Amino acid sequence: MQNERLYSLSAIFRTPDEIAHAAEEAVNAGYTRFDIHSPYPIHGMPKAMGLKPSKLGYVTLVFGLSGAALALLFMWWVNVIEYPLVIGGKPLFQLPAFIPVTFEITVLMAAIFTVVGMLFVVFRFPNNSHPLHDTAYMKAVSADKYGLTIQTADPMFDDAAVREFFQRLGAAEIHAIEYNQTEFETRPEIFERRFILLLVLVALLVGPSTYIVLNHALYMPPFNWMMEQEKINPQMKSELFADGFGMRLPVEGTVARGRLPYPFKGQPELAAKFLINPIVPNESVLELGKKKYNTFCSPCHGNFGDADSRLRGQFPNPPTLHSDKIRGWSDGMMFHVITEGQNIMPSYAAQIKEDDRWAIVHYVRALQRALGAIAI
Repeated sequence: MQNERLYSLSAIFRTPDEIAHAAEEAVNAGYTRFDIHSPYPIHGMPKAMGLKPSKLGYVTLVFGLSGAALALLFMWWVNVIEYPLVIGGKPLFQLPAFIPVTFEITVLMAAIFTVVGMLFVVFRFPNNSHPLHDTAYMKAVSADKYGLTIQTADPMFDDAAVREFFQRLGAAEIHAIEYNQTEFETRPEIFERRFILLLVLVALLVGPSTYIVLNHALYMPPFNWMMEQEKINPQMKSELFADGFGMRLPVEGTVARGRLPYPFKGQPELAAKFLINPIVPNESVLELGKKKYNTFCSPCHGNFGDADSRLRGQFPNPPTLHSDKIRGWSDGMMFHVITEGQNIMPSYAAQIKEDDRWAIVHYVRALQRALGAIAI
């Protein structure tokens, strides 16, 4: 006889490849009430789980367009029907002037009802005291493990069959997740009297407090120091400078301290010809290059530069780093591509420091030599 307090059976896996395979096998086995947990998003997991596109976007679209329509209708009614005031000979309904308000109402309506739809329609007002919370399983998959949980509500759920299924997939651990006694015996009610009274009490306290703070307290010393400052705002006159301008231009020919502009911007041929790797390759440099390559480059180029992207088709695969063309590039050309980007590859100058880019070049050369001898 099945344990009535059992919520699900959960399995822990050690690698993202194992959990991706487990998700696909769960779909193939016919399970429908299961979920995947991992410490970070895994590319391609929604497809592996057989998830359909979310309908939440339609909620955002409908209420966003409704907000725009309501805003325009209200402003048209006020300016054309109820208070038709002619100002400076302008038309009663001035669409350009109403665009900012329309945009704000569109964003506000879309955001509010997206959250409402997510909580009350998609998630059906989720229980904050979920059985998975504070379990050894959840602590593991929140750190460095990956988990698959199959609920007892699944039509195909059978304790022995699910355990055998997990073992066949090579699960490192199997956990039985149970409801605690409070969750098992009670059902949350959104319209419970105590909850409604709490909302009323919060509204009575927050409303007047917010009004007093925003309309009175912030305009009293010492809280008004940000409004009354001895400073020069944009476009203000200044008596400090002879020309009377408060806004000053940078001194001609200067650059920011500690930063020099890249001298070969838009000139890959000159970069390939004149740039020379200033860093001597050694063990620490190669280790640094490997670390930065694995962080920034390997998601698209693969761990060894074979263009075996881990993005599961969500981004076009780049060419292999072991082609004759790229082998023939100079270090300067490779540095230039990392700095400026090429084709659909963006620039990584903002993410990777200059010395780290040169270390990556050394590591790519090491990969090329390891996977195919080249003349040096």
